[in-house]
Formats: sequence, structure tokens, C-alpha cells
Amino acid sequence: MDLTAPAIAETEHFSSPAQTTAVAAQLAALIRTAKHFIVYTGAGVSTSAGIPDFRGPEGAWTKRAQGKELAFDGSKTLTAVPTTTHMALVALQERGLLKYVVSQNCDGLHRRSGIMPDRISELHGNSNREYCKDCGKEYIRDFRAVSSYDKSYSDHRTGRKCAVPGCTGALHDTIINFGEQLPKTAMTRATTHAKKADLCLVLGSSCRVSPANSIPECVGRSKKGRLAICNLQDTPLEDVADEKLRIHARTDDLMTQVMANLGILIPPFILRRRLIIAMASQSRDRHQLTVTGVDVDDTPSSFLRSVKVEGSRRAVRTEPFVLGMREELEEGAAVKVELEFMGHYGEPNVVVAHAYPGEAGGSSVYGLEYDVWTKEWEVRRV
Repeated sequence: MDLTAPAIAETEHFSSPAQTTAVAAQLAALIRTAKHFIVYTGAGVSTSAGIPDFRGPEGAWTKRAQGKELAFDGSKTLTAVPTTTHMALVALQERGLLKYVVSQNCDGLHRRSGIMPDRISELHGNSNREYCKDCGKEYIRDFRAVSSYDKSYSDHRTGRKCAVPGCTGALHDTIINFGEQLPKTAMTRATTHAKKADLCLVLGSSCRVSPANSIPECVGRSKKGRLAICNLQDTPLEDVADEKLRIHARTDDLMTQVMANLGILIPPFILRRRLIIAMASQSRDRHQLTVTGVDVDDTPSSFLRSVKVEGSRRAVRTEPFVLGMREELEEGAAVKVELEFMGHYGEPNVVVAHAYPGEAGGSSVYGLEYDVWTKEWEVRRV
């Protein structure tokens, strides 16, 4: 992969409002009729969330080429709200119009916004995702699961161990450093979808980083494919892009108009969590609760800071969250479990009323939805 950038950033161009309107209308018409529409995203889709790009005037690589420090703390990606572009792609996915996303971004915002795990290839990794190199188990974290690289540039160990029974493998981050191979499965899936695609939209990418840029290029060179590019700077793929679908604009500006032409509302960002509460009884008055966070595909997900039974002074603060209860319960009685979150979006504690399943034990799955604007939780049993 290319890590170079000039000290003076390449010129950013801005198409006229009329050009943006015209391209948005054409794109909407093509999206309606496309059989296999995919999107290729770069850092430009996250700049309006406060995350800098790489090659722009204030980009990370541009600043480095100038000998300047970038005033950006990577942990701020945890508090970033997915952008208009992120949420537009979620809406297109939910309507079945968008088949696949290929992303160069490591900020985790696509997954957090609601893009399904099996609908995206994060070619350069995800700073909130780590995996066991021994058994392959993945984990989603509500913190930066990134190696400190104290020992070497290639040492991806995060310092945590796999939680799969019988496996004590070291967990590794998923970040792809320069000179390292892209993840085989993610690249294979991205290539498969590129070969199927009859429409690919590049959003906020310079298309200069290889081999990731082979994905949009594959569509552009296909006889059946059309390549649209929305980026403020020129790209090396201008010659294979559809001239009528080349626009210099901010991705939010373009996608707002595309969605308006499609008649699809861009949904607000809702933080969604999934929780499993399992309960087992040793006797009528001795019980054990296990509380586990999971992603939509049941990948273990760490988003809780502590768990306790409401009214108890003792909270469990380490995973796995296992709590003991000494109380005689009737089947169906509500056991109120209080959850404390990492709090990156100011999430208040919430209480989940779990129905005691009886001495036979059992588990329930709960969907938790948090409105980052009203600061309110909605809890439902799935």
C-alpha cells in the first residue's frame, strides 16, 4: 500500500451545484435499475464526523509530509456519529438496493451505523475488531482494540486472550499496516462482488492505495459495469470512470440528493446493542445470571462497563459478567439487571427486566436501541 503524500496537497475541486444535482439524478436512476450495486468508500465519508482524511489539505499524510503533528486522537472515533453518507448507505442496504460495501476505513463507523457484517469488506481493518490467530474467533469492542506496537511494527497482539473454551490464543488487531497483505477473506469477497457489479460508486476515496483500488477499477474496466466517482481530488481511475458520473463534491452533499431522488429518507443514527441474559438455578433460592453482549451476527461484543442486579451494591466489572443471587423466585418473576455502558455517546444506565425462566433455566436475547439525540434507551425482547 502507498503511504506517500506531497507536502502540498493536490487541489480539491468543487463541481457546481447544478452538476451535483444532475449527477445525483443520474445515479438515482441507475441505482433503481442496477442488478448488483456496490459502494467503495474512503476517508472522505467520515470527515464530516470529525475524522480527518489522508491526502486532503488537513490530511494525516499531508501533515506528516509537512513535518507537522496531526492534532487528532484516534479514540475520538469512538464518539464520532456516523455521517449522512453512512446512514444513506444503511437505508440503501435495508431496501435491498445496495448489495455490498468495500471500505478502506478503519474507524468502525460503517459497522456501527448498521451495515451488516456479511455486507462489507473492511479491507484495512477495524480499530474496534480483534481476532484470535489460533481459532479465528472475532470480537467487537467498544474501545480501540489496537496493538501498542511496542515490540515491532508487525506485532499485532492486543494483550488480551481468546475467551473460547479450550483456547488461550493471543488476540490480534485487524489493522493492516503498510506493506502487509490484505485479509484474504475480505479481499476475496470484495473481488467477487466487484465482478458481479454493474454499478460501483466511489465515495470519498483517492483510489490511490493498492491493491484495494483494484476493486473499483475492476468494475470500471468491466463491459457491463459503470464506475461513478465522488471525490474532491482527482483519482488515477478517471480514465475508467463514466465521465457523466464523475463529480467533485462532498459525499454528504451528493448522497443527500441521491436519496431525495430515490424518495428514501436518510434515517438518524441509532446505537444498537444486543444482549443475552442467561439464568441457571442451583436451587429455588440460589441462581446465577450470565450477561453477554453480542453483535448482530452473534460475534461477542464488549460494550458494558459493569452489570449488577438492581438494588445490589455489588457490580461485576469484568467479562464474563456472572452474578450470583440468593433469593427465592417464582417462575416469571422479574429479575432487574442494571447495565452500565462505556458511555461514548453519553449512554445512561438502563435496567432490563428479565423474566425468571424457572429452575430449568434458559436465556433471552434483548435488543437495546439508544437515541444519541434524546439520550433515551428502548429495550425489547428479541
